[in-house]
Amino acid sequence: MSTTTEPPAPPPHVLIVGAGLGGLLLGGLLEKANIPYTIFERADVVKPFGSAMSVGGQLMGVFKQLGIYEKYCEIAKPFTLNIAIKESGEKVLEMDYKPAEELCGYQNFIVARPLFHKLLLDQVPSEKVLFGKRVQTIAEENDKVRIGTADGSTYEGDILVGADGAYSGVRQRLYEILLKEGKLPKTDQEDLPFRCTCLVGQTDKLDFEVFTQLKDRNYPFITTMCDDKPFIFTLFTTAQDTICWIIIRFHDATSTKSALEKQFRQADNSEWGPVAAQFMCDETKDIPITLGNGKMTLADIFDRTPMDRTSLVMLEEKLFKTWSHGRTVLLGDACHKLHPSGGQGAITAMHDAIALANLLYALPSNTASDIKQTFSEYHAERYPPAVASFEGSQVISKIRNKGITGMLTLCFAKYMPAWLWAMILANIVKNRPYLGFLPRAQDTGSVQAAVSASSEKARALFEKRSGAADTAASV
Repeated sequence: MSTTTEPPAPPPHVLIVGAGLGGLLLGGLLEKANIPYTIFERADVVKPFGSAMSVGGQLMGVFKQLGIYEKYCEIAKPFTLNIAIKESGEKVLEMDYKPAEELCGYQNFIVARPLFHKLLLDQVPSEKVLFGKRVQTIAEENDKVRIGTADGSTYEGDILVGADGAYSGVRQRLYEILLKEGKLPKTDQEDLPFRCTCLVGQTDKLDFEVFTQLKDRNYPFITTMCDDKPFIFTLFTTAQDTICWIIIRFHDATSTKSALEKQFRQADNSEWGPVAAQFMCDETKDIPITLGNGKMTLADIFDRTPMDRTSLVMLEEKLFKTWSHGRTVLLGDACHKLHPSGGQGAITAMHDAIALANLLYALPSNTASDIKQTFSEYHAERYPPAVASFEGSQVISKIRNKGITGMLTLCFAKYMPAWLWAMILANIVKNRPYLGFLPRAQDTGSVQAAVSASSEKARALFEKRSGAADTAASV
């Protein structure tokens, strides 16, 4: 007896604007799902900017599915403690993440952002990442989306993903359309607010005899809260025997407005030039640090950091309500820019990529109605966690800020009972989605992962297709 089935609909061609962590991960996921895509990056080359970041159990299962878990562990360094101190060295807060290992089944890691970026870039064939492509126009017609770049080129696809950061050109053009149609919420029309500027960098490989702390592979990362200056800074020792560092300056309302106006005059993104970076280095170079021989200052770190690895950026904070329209959808900082104090910005962006990849795998067809439904499901799944991450980052940023609110928040965190901290960690690590279209990695955590609708939807289709393939092979 013969049976006939309708052939599956062709997968969408996805245009991804932005080769940051979220955009690259989405590209790598679509590569595994056999969904065609192209990534457009406005920079001409990859710049090794950035400090360090914490990426642990919330993504390790997906890294195993992708086959990059071992490579990630090679470039990352385990950690359990985050310690906050005063300039004098007096400890004011210690946050122990060791319990999270048992809760989710994986260690926590610190990784240099440039190395992590390269790891994700390596998962995408070079011909699928086009550099020097600044998107200027977006148009939809004949059931397609078309983009035009500054070099005069045009590209066509079924879906456009804006993963191009806080000052997303895709979002700006999308919102222009929605504003004309009277469909853009008032809060989405407001400028990106920020209270802080941030200087980041990474040193060259350091001498073990000078920086003896590098010998301890479990050395905590330490945040120093300056006594009478509007700065806090964090130093991370890495698996490459370097120090990644981040210095945050808090601004009052007047200086913030002035800096914002200056920034918009100079560029159309949140990165400032070398002159501004050097000025902040000069402002902070005499602040003492705990690493080294105990007599060093930040100047000793700056002297060991090449200027091409130093950058000054604004720390915008905003959660947008509108994430999609038509065949265009936003991801990561383009729709939710979190304060880095919470350490959840990159993870939230990558969770966006995982949910979107699962849903695109399960997309029934490339019709406008099916795409609209898919984007609705994406927003329904990802908006609540983005809100939680945004609010959590706000709380942690208050701990590190000055004033009575910061003091009260710090006091609460310092004397928080162990059971409450365990509950907070459990709530964080349960949000560890998986890829429904790849064999699932074993989950050994004591806290069950939250059910992800997008993962389950992709898994159901994956198993259906696998069963059909097995049946066909046996006939």
